Amino acid sequence: MIGRLHGTLLHKHAPYLMIEVNGVGYELEATMNTFYDLPPTGSDVTLYTHLIVREDAHLLYGFANHSERAMFRNLIKVNGVGARLALTILSGISVDAFTRCVRGNDSATLVRLPGVGKKTAERLIIEMRDRLAKGADAGMVPGVMHEDHIDPVKGAVSDAVSALIALGYKPQEASRMVRGVEVAGMDSEKIIRSALQSMVE
Repeated sequence: MIGRLHGTLLHKHAPYLMIEVNGVGYELEATMNTFYDLPPTGSDVTLYTHLIVREDAHLLYGFANHSERAMFRNLIKVNGVGARLALTILSGISVDAFTRCVRGNDSATLVRLPGVGKKTAERLIIEMRDRLAKGADAGMVPGVMHEDHIDPVKGAVSDAVSALIALGYKPQEASRMVRGVEVAGMDSEKIIRSALQSMVE
């Protein structure tokens, strides 16, 4: 199991990134909350990881902190929740906010996330409540965003729409979400963050 990577951030295009460790480039998928915490490309970075081995692929997921990885690992244990949906959930809502939804039986907020219908939201609340009660969420806190370089507006908007589609939103819905954001002065990660926040507010 690959549990942690420390190396140079070579590339990032949400939700994908590549880290070079001793000459080897590791491709990962990460939540948007982790992307908010990434430094500029070319910088040293440390991510906690979770490896899923399938017959046709080895999939590596990266997280900014222990708390997010722990939540991801608990989410994929929920019946009907795979790695893709778990990644989408943690991209649209912080660990703390998700925990509040579970403890407060707030299914209305959860169903606003792509891929989460009413039954899935109810299942998440029921099954995750038991895991959180056992202390699986101890010390969970969302990452802190670092300022990055500012991309040209058109490129940033295009990247934001592409990332939202990769996270499970339909192209038309992703475009609508981005159109609802004041993008002036924002890079793609900030646009994505604002668009996702608007879905759960």
